[in-house]
Formats: sequence, structure tokens, C-alpha cells
Amino acid sequence: MRLLLIAIVLLLSQSTVAQEEPLPIRRVDETQNNQFGNANDSFNKESSFDQKDGSLRSKVSDSVSVRDYKIITYQRDTVYLDTSLTINKEYLYNYIRRDEFELMPFANMGQQYNELGRQFSTTSYYPRMGAKAKHYSYAEKEDIRYYNVPTPMTELMFKTTMEQGQFLDALLTFNTSKRFNASVAYTGFRSLGKYRYEQAQDAKFRTSFNYASANGRYAIRGHIAAQDLEDEESGGLANRSQFEDDLPDFQDRAKIDLLYTNADSRILGKRYFLDHGFKLVKRQKDSTSVEQTSLAIGHEFSYETKIYQFTQSSVPPTAPFGSDPFLVPIEDKARLKTMFNKGLLEFYNKTLGRLTGNVGLYNYNYYFNSILVTDAGTISNQLKGEEISVGGTYVNTIGPLLLKGNVNYTVVGDLTGNNFDALTKYKINENNTIIGSIHLSSRMPDFNYLLFQSDYRNFNWQNDGSFNKMRTKNINFGLDSKNYGLLEAEYTALDNYTFFRSTATQEQIDAGQETAFVSPFQESSTINHLRVKYTKEFKWRKWALMNTVLYQDVTQEAQVLNLPELVTRNSLYFSSDVFKKAMFIQTGVTFKYFTAYHMDAYNPLLGEFYIQNNEELGGYPLIDFFINAKVRQTRIYLKAEHLNSIFSEPNYYSAPNYPYRDFVIRFGLVWNFFS
Repeated sequence: MRLLLIAIVLLLSQSTVAQEEPLPIRRVDETQNNQFGNANDSFNKESSFDQKDGSLRSKVSDSVSVRDYKIITYQRDTVYLDTSLTINKEYLYNYIRRDEFELMPFANMGQQYNELGRQFSTTSYYPRMGAKAKHYSYAEKEDIRYYNVPTPMTELMFKTTMEQGQFLDALLTFNTSKRFNASVAYTGFRSLGKYRYEQAQDAKFRTSFNYASANGRYAIRGHIAAQDLEDEESGGLANRSQFEDDLPDFQDRAKIDLLYTNADSRILGKRYFLDHGFKLVKRQKDSTSVEQTSLAIGHEFSYETKIYQFTQSSVPPTAPFGSDPFLVPIEDKARLKTMFNKGLLEFYNKTLGRLTGNVGLYNYNYYFNSILVTDAGTISNQLKGEEISVGGTYVNTIGPLLLKGNVNYTVVGDLTGNNFDALTKYKINENNTIIGSIHLSSRMPDFNYLLFQSDYRNFNWQNDGSFNKMRTKNINFGLDSKNYGLLEAEYTALDNYTFFRSTATQEQIDAGQETAFVSPFQESSTINHLRVKYTKEFKWRKWALMNTVLYQDVTQEAQVLNLPELVTRNSLYFSSDVFKKAMFIQTGVTFKYFTAYHMDAYNPLLGEFYIQNNEELGGYPLIDFFINAKVRQTRIYLKAEHLNSIFSEPNYYSAPNYPYRDFVIRFGLVWNFFS
């Protein structure tokens, strides 16, 4: 192992460019007037690296700047690559490549996450397919990035998994000219897991491109994404005492009995996306290349097919989903096809800002194979229709004040109603910024709440005629201060909140049949949710303490939204240059804790979590020890996860009947280089 690590370090040290993973990314300009760094921040073969913050110490001035490697988001914000090694990169180095502070992973990498925190400040305008628990790693169109690079750029991310598998995420982005850029990315992942029948595997392909004409009048971008996410579903523990009694025979988790031995869930998705526009009017001053006024037309197109399926070769003796299915083997399959077209007209003026009007046409077809006729009634096999909406956006910067607004209203259709978003950001000075936002929305719940069919009798319903639109009213306030940290406060009022719940009796629960009686419900009374989150890092010499604290309070007549009152994460770490500044290291301990609460239970047939009020889980710490290092453009990660499980009682769960992972040591790296 030592020779392998030495060989990797020597090999990677031959490259000359420093770069980090696409996220996090430093925002350059939120109004799309892309302003990049000074000409002295450059690199080439004569440049040297600052291992601490990832910057490049230039020895020449006529070369490519690190800020010339740009990333364009779906919202058209332009950002540049962040090459630093910070504690936040440690938080992002995981399966979903996002901060997991408000999430609780399951035992195996690649499985679902339970939610420790909820945010309602953003809501998709149209209902999703459902199976939300299986979508954490699914790349929606808002997750795809577009690149503008002066030279080809490659990224390889590798991480070991729980047992017999690896995680590899590869990205290549390049250009054929200054005006045409493209990227190709592929994720391959497999993890057997410590428990039996919990194997997870993914295969995700993404490619994107963007082009701008020489005169700047026409621009086009697009992407193709094909994704296949597959998990074995164990159903959790068949006998909790095998885990909780900590008997020597069951220290090997593969010996523990699980509920299912023959169940699988799978998501297949393909998407084609295209977005292009033409400037009818484009004016610039003679003395500058900054655009002054423009009038443009545009068109956005998206077509996506998605399948969620649950299969089971036979019915287990415990009959967790019911003992009398229509057919065996179980082959449940829900399909969704959507096509979205949006035409827009955009006016931009350097002083007045950017104003856009749009008209959208959304076609959807959510369906199953056949119509179901029972004694209780007939359940159709399809929800099909179209939605026509009108809307507009506004963005402007007036000195230190940023204004953003977005509104949509559905003219034709039953799925959606309207939404309104407004954001203002005021920069008091270099150290302090105030942020405020409002979100209002109205739409139907996801499709699997409205219609679902299964070979199991209890999992068949149609609610499109009886469920009402969910209504969300949200207000958000934030203070971002370099001296005092980041404080965020959010208040939300929810009407017609939709959720899954089991109607099983106590006798049925004792018989292990709680999951057989899970179905969707709506809460008629208003739910009030308050959350306050504070983030602050304290530094002293080479030591630092990073703190994140989340407080939540839910006011409700019925207990349908269950969340922990307090979630905290604290990282104490040491940073230093070593080996004559050839390497930069960060090593420390992360402590995470959340108060006990009625943690949501998981239903693998639906791929959803459902509320339960029978037992409280949580109230235990999660302690990780990590060593991160940077050698030029390479980040190396080593972590001992859940260190305290070695000496604590096995009472840690990710959901009822699903244990959290035991102590494990994992490592990996992110290798970035230019051709």
C-alpha cells in the first residue's frame, strides 16, 4: 500500500495545473456580466503552487488565468473553479458530492438518505415522478454544468466503498474553438455493503455543449443524460436483537438476518435538453466591449423519460407488503414521459437590468401497463395532459443592491397553479451582506401520490380527483458576515401538506406488517415550520474550529412533519504545510449530533419515507477522524467514519429497522489535470 501511494504521488506531481472538483464553485457574478480576476493570477510550466489555498504564484504575466476556466449553471450564473483545500471540501467528498449535514446516510454507500432538516424556499414548478428517496444522486437538468475552458481539462474522483466495489466519477471538458465547448462525464459505482442483500450500483453518462457565434448574437447549449440507479432492498433487520445485543456471532454483519432476500429497485432515466437564443438588437459603446442594451428571443426544450420499478421474485413469509398479491413475481413499474417547451423574449439594459417574459408548454404522460378493476372501484393506468403557463423574471444590480424576481402562472392545466420568488441582497460593506427572499407556490404533489399501481393489493390508489394543491408560503432572512459567520432564518407555512403514513394497527405492527399499509394522505390544517441555521469558523494559528448548528421548530395539529429539534456539526482540525511545502495537510475530528425524534421509516416498494410516531431514534453522536492532503493538483482523502461505534452501544439507526454504518476506514482522491 505504501509503494502504491508513493507511486500515485510521484505520478500526479508531473502535472502542472491545479484544479478542484466542480462543486463548490466560487460565484463570479450573479447578474451574468462575467468579470474575472486580474491578469497576474496565471499559471503555466513556470508557475508555482500555494498548497494551502490552491492559488498559483505566477512568474510570468502572459499566460492563462485560473479564472479562465469557467462553469455555467442552468440558471446562467458564471463561476470559476475553486482550487482551495478547505474543511468544506471534506464535507463535499461523498457519494452525492453535496454537504450531508442535513441528511442521514444508510449503512451502504449509494442508498437512500433520511432527512434531518427540511427547506421549503425552493420548489419545482411541476410535480416530480416520486420515489424521492431514490433520487439523491439523480442528475436533474438543473444539476448539469456547462464549461468554457481555454485548454482541455480532466477530473477523476475515486473513493472506496463499503465492501467489494469502488466509486469513480470522471469528467473531461474541452473546446474546438473559443466559441464551442463540450464535456463528457461518466460515473461508475458499485458497493456490496456490509449487510447482505444491500448492494448498490450506478451508471450515469452526461455530455454537454455550448456554442456562441463570432458576433455574439446567437448562443446555444444542450446536454444528454442517461442514468441507471439500482439497489437491492433488504427491508431492514428481521430481528433487532441480533444487532442491538452486540453478540459476537453477529459482529460480522453479513450473518444478520434481513427481511427480504430477493427485492430490487431501479431508476432508469434519459433526458435531452436544448436551450438557444438570438439577439435581435445588440448595442455596445465604442470604448468598451461591455454590452449596453440587447433584445433577444429564446427557446428551451427538454424531453425526458423515466422508469421506477420494484421487483421481487417471491413473497417473503412475513408478507411485509401483504400476503395476497395479484401476481407473483412482483414487477411494479411506473413510467413518466415529459416534454417541455418554453419561448422567451428578453430585454437587457445595463442600467435597467434584465427583464424576461416567457410562455411554457409542459406535456406529461405518467402511466402503468393496465387499468385495475377491483370491487372497490376502477383505478386508471394513466395521468396525461398538458400545462400552459406564462411568466417572467427580473435581475438587476444597483450599486451594492442585487434584485431578483421570478413569477409563473398556469393558464391551462390541473397540476400547477403559480409560483413567485423574490430575492434581494444588500452588501453593507466588504465584510457584511444582508439577504432576504420570499417564496410562494401552489402545485399538486408528486405523481406517485396521485396514482400508483402494484402487484400488491394494498398499493393501488388514485387521488388526482380528491387531493388539493399544496401551498407553500416562505420567507427567508440571512446575514453573511466574515467576522460573525453566516446566520440564516426561514419561516414556512404549509397548506395541504402531502405525506405517506401507515394505517397498520398495533397488532399488525407487532407482526412486522407496518409497511403493508402505507398510503398517501393530505393534512388539511396549516403546518408552520421555523428553522435557524448558524455557521461560523474560528481560527487560531494553524488550528480551526468549524461549527454548524441547525434549530427547527414545527407547529402542527397532527404530527405529520417530524424533524429533530437540534442538529449540530463541529470540526476541530489542524492545517499545515509539510515536506518543505510540497504537501499541504488538514487533519482533525468531526462531531455530529442530532436530538432524538420520531424518525421517518422507509418503504422500499415506493422508494419513499413515511411518517411513524411509535418510536424515537437519534440522540447519539457520529464522530469521524480525517486526514486530507494536497499535492499540487491532487487531493487525497482518508477518513475513519463513525469512530465512536467501536466503544458505544449499537443503538444507532438511519431509519426504523435500518442500522447506520459501523466503524469503517475509507480513502480516495480527486485528480485534476490539463492536457
